[in-house]
Amino acid sequence: MHSSMKDNRERGTKVKVGCCGFPVSKNEYYASFPVVEIQQTFYQPPEIRTAERWEAEAPEGFEFLIKAWQVITHNHTSPTYRRLRKGPGKPENYGSFKNTHEVKSAWDLTREFAEALGARSILFQCPASFSPNKENISNMMDFFKSIERGNMKIFLELRGFWQKDQVESICKELDVTPALDPFSTEIPESEICYFRLHGKRNYRYEYTEEDLTELASFCSNYSMGYCLFNNISMFSDARRFLDLLECRIRPAHQDR
Repeated sequence: MHSSMKDNRERGTKVKVGCCGFPVSKNEYYASFPVVEIQQTFYQPPEIRTAERWEAEAPEGFEFLIKAWQVITHNHTSPTYRRLRKGPGKPENYGSFKNTHEVKSAWDLTREFAEALGARSILFQCPASFSPNKENISNMMDFFKSIERGNMKIFLELRGFWQKDQVESICKELDVTPALDPFSTEIPESEICYFRLHGKRNYRYEYTEEDLTELASFCSNYSMGYCLFNNISMFSDARRFLDLLECRIRPAHQDR
């Protein structure tokens, strides 16, 4: 086991650090981080036996987070559907949390995959085009109030023109936690942080030491949470950030 991951567990670092997807081999990744956000489930959920294999291969204590299938959140005109091999029913019934058979089926498969993987959390990432109009809000509220989530923790990423107070109110009513990029979005109040780092300017952005120090300051306001990097240098940036957090919590006598 990589020493950084071992130390992270033993010292009880309150914010788990990882990447959105596997930028390196799974074995190298498992040795470095305690958590990963699975991306394949957004585009096309793999077979359930794949989830069972991943769960069996992962080290004890490793945590999987998954992205909900895009059929729930994204309309069929989204370019992300280029990676869809097969979807349920009629494409025009996809997305925006619509009250359709297709959206319900997508949720059932998302939850089934999460349970087979041993995942305790699901992220719903909305497109920037999902605006805070009356219909969208009504569909979203009805969806989350109607699904059977069991003990699953739900994270919701609302991008675009959503106001901080509006996000706080919706998340509180639905018992979900907001997910966001803290460098580009005003941070709503919540007990848990779910930070997704997409690069401050674009995907090719590499975070500076000053950026990571600022990110650590954001994280210090939470009792627990996640920081997941999703930029071109995600593996090295996440490693550097994890090292920074570990230096901050290392007992002073170890530095002498």
